[in-house]
Amino acid sequence: MSKRIGLYPRVRVEGGGSGVVSQAGSVLLVETVRKSGLDTAISAALAPWRKPRAVHDPGKVLLDVALATALGGDCLADVAMLRAEAGMFGPVASDPTASRLIDALAAAGPKALTAIRTARAEVRSRVWELAGEDSPVARGGVIVDIDGVLVLAHSERQDATATWKKTFGHHPLVAFVDHGPAGSGEPVAVLLRPGNAGSNTAADHITTTGLALAQLPKHLRRGRRTLIRTDSAGGTHAFLDWLSKPGRWLSYSVGMTITDAIHQAVLKIPKKAWTPAYDADGTERPGAWVAEITDIPDLSTWPKGMRLIVRKERPHPGAQLRFTDLDGLRLTCFATNTKGGQLADLELRHRRRARCEDRIRNARDTGLRNLPLHDTSQNRIWLEIVSLALDLLAWMPMLALTGQTRRWEPKKLRLRLFSAAAQLVNTGRRHWLRFTTRWPWTNEITRAIDRLNALPSPG
Repeated sequence: MSKRIGLYPRVRVEGGGSGVVSQAGSVLLVETVRKSGLDTAISAALAPWRKPRAVHDPGKVLLDVALATALGGDCLADVAMLRAEAGMFGPVASDPTASRLIDALAAAGPKALTAIRTARAEVRSRVWELAGEDSPVARGGVIVDIDGVLVLAHSERQDATATWKKTFGHHPLVAFVDHGPAGSGEPVAVLLRPGNAGSNTAADHITTTGLALAQLPKHLRRGRRTLIRTDSAGGTHAFLDWLSKPGRWLSYSVGMTITDAIHQAVLKIPKKAWTPAYDADGTERPGAWVAEITDIPDLSTWPKGMRLIVRKERPHPGAQLRFTDLDGLRLTCFATNTKGGQLADLELRHRRRARCEDRIRNARDTGLRNLPLHDTSQNRIWLEIVSLALDLLAWMPMLALTGQTRRWEPKKLRLRLFSAAAQLVNTGRRHWLRFTTRWPWTNEITRAIDRLNALPSPG
């Protein structure tokens, strides 16, 4: 008769082991840094902040914090997980050294922010070239989504105030480049604002768009190939005038508030003018229709070429209707300056702005859930670190993963790839990471490394 020991096997635990690397799958991020040239670009950008006889390069310190954030860290002290694996990450600065660097960059203000952002823009262009057909510009244009996000503060932080949702914290604006259905998205702008900042402040939308455009290759910083997409918070005269300014000529797809004038225009639409809306897969959606009302309301004060398109649909079970809705159908409206095209296609393109919510959710899981530092200037640097981490989490799948794995979100990447342990073997003056064959995703890791190794090195 065997003695029952429970549902799981019993193992003995002791310390003192060696040769095994935890978080070994993060070698994918390290190799992405190397192949993209991000290490040399950030190092050169932060060279003015390197003190004489300093042991640690400021660029390496900042990248180490970004790597720790990409692996799930949410404060500067989480860089300790890299410090424990010097065989893979090299020398990692102490917590006080990292903190002093953040203070120095925060004290430099816009100069430090510009240096980091310029390096990111330079590397972004190279990564998109390396990605080829998998880059977000492979189809000839690029889509930038802008949205607001509430970041709660549970203790005193500079500029933390009451928000419109009766919470307490900050209300930054973020911008992401949409990779489409086959990929994720990458951050191109984060504007830190107090919690009481307005949702539809045109000046903030203009500033955020300017920061986002500066992250794009130069030929995409103006012209119709760049589409700016927002919800109704961006539907203001000043913002649309700025997007349509001669010489800038950006495309836009911007949500509009259902005003009384728009509501009255919808009432005048003939029944035969409504056409079926499309589902996410491009098929007709039952119970949803779209129509254009450009010629009905007075748009003389709005930018030339602006079109208004409305959608009506049966509300989902449990959804509450608004006063501006029509005959039990929910109304939404957006403005665009795209000429031609099926109304249903334009409306589906605008509705895909909802993917930005997924990007925000992933950003919350990558250091944006709270701002760990006190001063606003320090937290601006922290947001650049978060952006670097999100860049790596977008660039690595773009360059190294294929199929469904390219769509894996940060949580799944951490669980299946980055958390894999491996044996570190030093032989023939070379370092080898040997992943166990029992790990279900070892093949994905090794194939991804092979793709990264096949890319040309920078310079």
